[in-house]
Amino acid sequence: MTIIVIMIFLGVFAVAALLIMAAGDGASQESKQMLARLDSVLATGKPRTDMDDLLVDVRKTDLISAIPWMDRFLRQAELTPRIRRLLSQADLKWTVGGLVLMSVAAFAIPGYLVYLRTGAILLGLAVGLVVGFIPFGIVLRKRASRLKKFEEGLPEALELIVSALRVGQSLNAALGLVTRECADPVGTEFRVTFEEQNYGLELKTALDNMTQRVPLQDLRIVVTAIMIQKESGGNLAEVLDKVVEVIRERFRLKRQVMTHTAQGRLTGLVLTLLPIVLGCALYFVNPDMMSVLWKRDIGIKLLYAAGGMMVIGALVIRKIVNMEV
Repeated sequence: MTIIVIMIFLGVFAVAALLIMAAGDGASQESKQMLARLDSVLATGKPRTDMDDLLVDVRKTDLISAIPWMDRFLRQAELTPRIRRLLSQADLKWTVGGLVLMSVAAFAIPGYLVYLRTGAILLGLAVGLVVGFIPFGIVLRKRASRLKKFEEGLPEALELIVSALRVGQSLNAALGLVTRECADPVGTEFRVTFEEQNYGLELKTALDNMTQRVPLQDLRIVVTAIMIQKESGGNLAEVLDKVVEVIRERFRLKRQVMTHTAQGRLTGLVLTLLPIVLGCALYFVNPDMMSVLWKRDIGIKLLYAAGGMMVIGALVIRKIVNMEV
């Protein structure tokens, strides 16, 4: 059985390596042909209409996957823009195709190994789904960490804008000051907004784009305050100063909520991980005793019931301890 598993793993690895090599060769050939066409267009100085379309496509197209057929498939999928936005918000250099391939591999290999070991298809699918979600879980974790860092640095950025406005600078100049003085991700996101304005985009559109890149309630409050001031007039520095006070008060309430719900969150984590860790430990101590769970029908049914109740319990505890501020 071990030899079969090793052979299957080597076969999957070899197929993946061949696909990646073939995709790389295909991408390099396509890039060489594209560069040759561009050189011919720029050299003549009289590009044809089809060459104009080709030039526009080259400038606006982003590579979703290095594998051509997967790139075409993902471009037609409706979830591709959302996944790309998640990767951008997480500040990861992965492609959508790479993330999908990692998830498929993480789903197929562990699920098949569990099926070979236990003979239970549903158990293999359940394990494959859990492990296959790990790449997306990493992306969501990175995204949450980056958004939290932005939220913590937003009051400081607003204080810089208020200081710049009070000394007579314009809002655009104040945004430029934030891009120079604030670290990533605050400085990076404000730099994108600052550059969009410099390229002629309206202030409302640039700010709306930033709220789409950084979907935080505090940032929406800031954008709403700026747009109301632009339409109705008033002292923007005073308005933003009040917004900073509101944001800091929300931070204080969030910390209080986190303190009061710490015990519940720890309880949920322990109750979720304890059965899994205990089952693995008992399997290493006495494999014959634990293997009864997947060698008999009643044991498989108990595993399904236990897994379902663990998921329901974790969701209930998460619902209890998560409070919107």
